[in-house]
Amino acid sequence: MGTPIIAGNWKMFKTVGEAVNFVSELAVRVAGIKGVEMVVCPPFTALAAVAGQLRDQGAGIALGAQNMYWEDEGAYTGEVAPGMLKEIGCRYVILGHSERRQYFGETDAVVNKKVHAALAHELIPIVCVGERLEERESGNTEEVVRRQVEGSLAELTARQAAAGLVVAYEPVWAIGTGRTASAADAQQVNKFIRGLLRNLFGEAAAQAVRIQYGGSVKPGNTAELMAQPDIDGALVGGASLEVDSFTDIIKNAVVGY
Repeated sequence: MGTPIIAGNWKMFKTVGEAVNFVSELAVRVAGIKGVEMVVCPPFTALAAVAGQLRDQGAGIALGAQNMYWEDEGAYTGEVAPGMLKEIGCRYVILGHSERRQYFGETDAVVNKKVHAALAHELIPIVCVGERLEERESGNTEEVVRRQVEGSLAELTARQAAAGLVVAYEPVWAIGTGRTASAADAQQVNKFIRGLLRNLFGEAAAQAVRIQYGGSVKPGNTAELMAQPDIDGALVGGASLEVDSFTDIIKNAVVGY
């Protein structure tokens, strides 16, 4: 476990102009903050402009994409290749987000192809796993998370996992609902994920992988979440769309961690 990573997933929000203005202000707000890695993940249309703004300001904020395809090129209308993201300046890419799984039918096998492609292009995948409300209420959280982790990370080496991998536990029932897993509940699942990684890749790699929590993360609960031993950051949705709240989350992550 190293520096905590706070990533803002903007989903299908913000025009190019809005995105550029946001990072311009964010860069000023977080200037001088140490001990946390900051990532913004705008829509595809805004990636190039945001990359330029971040470079111009020397902001110390990394750029991530919200998705990608696993092929380098080809007749895949509407898709974006990993090399295209790398060229723009992306360092991270979110893969297997619950909304991709729910609305676009992405399976663990699909996510696994994307993970391998991302690593081949030196992009750091943020691999999302998490259970739906009915799965949680039926006591199947660990079964679901185990299946997603093992399927999404199949055939990775320990070296790959240790060198460039982030896992985000995002309980689907807590995304955009205002409901949040308690810090203890989030820690329990993140610890379980760490154990799965240990079984797959060994102790050193399991400790090197950063495991985020995502699910209605807000300024008020960030410090408590970050204080948990197996929570190494946050994947932030709605609260990352406002400069004030995202700035406070970043600051509170440093305090908590």
